[in-house]
Amino acid sequence: MEREPDGTLITLLDEDGKEKEFEHLASLEYKGSTYVALVPAFMEPEEFVESEGELIILKMIQDEDGEDILSSIDDDNEFYAVSHEFENLLENDFEIQEMDKETSDEEN
Repeated sequence: MEREPDGTLITLLDEDGKEKEFEHLASLEYKGSTYVALVPAFMEPEEFVESEGELIILKMIQDEDGEDILSSIDDDNEFYAVSHEFENLLENDFEIQEMDKETSDEEN
């Protein structure tokens, strides 16, 4: 049985140019920039149960044509500060496990 995601769906391209859909959870302003929190969009309940509950945080920037685009956050300090802000924003609605900085550093 397919379900309709609750939030706005956003389609992004991965490193291989393959389209993936994400569900928008929240946006926030932090130090003059806009950030968005996304989770993979699942149509089948089994996909959701099998997922790791990954939260993706991206920064909105403008490209050379002045269009808004979403970009990864390269600066670790900026990423951790924004992650903390999202944790505070989303903690009442979701069960959030704090990210271990050492584990995250190993993934990069």
